[in-house]
Amino acid sequence: MTDTDKVFAGSIPDVYDEYLVPLIFERYASDLAKRVASTKPKNVLETAAGSGVVTRLLAPLLSEDARYIVTDLNQPMLDRAANVQGDEHRIEWQAADALALPYEDESFDVVCCQFGVMFFPDRIAGYAEARRVLKPGGRFIFNAWDRIEENEFADVVTKTAGEVFADDPPLFLARTPHGYHDVEEIEANLKAAGFADIVIETITEVSSAPTARHPAVAYCEGTPLRNEIEARDKSRLAEVTEHATKAIAARFGDGPVSAKIQGHVATATA
Repeated sequence: MTDTDKVFAGSIPDVYDEYLVPLIFERYASDLAKRVASTKPKNVLETAAGSGVVTRLLAPLLSEDARYIVTDLNQPMLDRAANVQGDEHRIEWQAADALALPYEDESFDVVCCQFGVMFFPDRIAGYAEARRVLKPGGRFIFNAWDRIEENEFADVVTKTAGEVFADDPPLFLARTPHGYHDVEEIEANLKAAGFADIVIETITEVSSAPTARHPAVAYCEGTPLRNEIEARDKSRLAEVTEHATKAIAARFGDGPVSAKIQGHVATATA
């Protein structure tokens, strides 16, 4: 992972929330929210919350007296999440590093994280922090994307961006969001952090969009792939997006498009 892999700034948070969230995140967010709510928690911590899709789905499922702290390392993403969420007396928003949480030991019933652990520079340390702030018997529930070949839009976009920059292909999507896909590695990291009763499930979904351009914009302009493209040649962002649009249309059709997405959901007990 490079330094720019964690930078969600400028117009990225808005494009991410408008394009990428409905494309790939909403179904997994709904699943994660239901898993968290099923434990009937009174104190919930969400790390790496991004633009708040889990927050929007989970908050209505929690009891009126629940305490829900929502965090992210990127303040622009947290600002977008808070603005979209609106007033909600149970939610506290705070910029925080998942590897150095500013909370006391044994403070939460559940820690949840939607597709954020792939960005942890030290995953065992991040998992150990989640365990530290969990009450005995508390749950750490998170998801991570499977390999990029199992996530078809992301795979097409990565390959076509590599065609534009053949000498130095932008590999953000393969390297980071889809770079932590080995279930045995995830389980081993959780055990190393002190977790027990680990269950990891692989869930396949269908990603749909109204046009081929939608996923091209989502990935090229709504993720740090944009940072990689612009670092190579800022003037070529539109070219890469158009190239990806044509490649998606060629594979999935000119009208509404659908493709496979696949991720893992882990539940571990402190």
